[in-house]
Amino acid sequence: MKKIEVVAAILVYNDEILCVQRAENKLKYISKKFEFPGGKIEAGETKKEALRRELKEELRIDPEINDLYITVNHQYPDFELTMHTYLCDVDSKDITLTEHISSIWLKRNELLKLDWAAADVPIVNKLMLNE
Repeated sequence: MKKIEVVAAILVYNDEILCVQRAENKLKYISKKFEFPGGKIEAGETKKEALRRELKEELRIDPEINDLYITVNHQYPDFELTMHTYLCDVDSKDITLTEHISSIWLKRNELLKLDWAAADVPIVNKLMLNE
């Protein structure tokens, strides 16, 4: 089974969190699902360096990356995912989507109304508990 290690950002602005929607994908279990932005760690990168690069590529932003919030291990049908998620502060809602098909800023208590990728659900649940 393929193992993938990624980083993701919980981007916070004025008590709202950025949620981004994946594009259509041949893997139906992640196609058009919402997620926290991020991506794969490349060889030689630290987790924070990878996250900074991914956020510049995907959203054209350079936020303040804070502490590790949660690491999630999730078994999808085709691969095993380890996702290191960081709390990040932004000073604006101004983003440019380069890979995702939509985005929405929501308060913590609104997060459950979205259709999340399975690996992101434990992050949403923790955010809801820490409201």
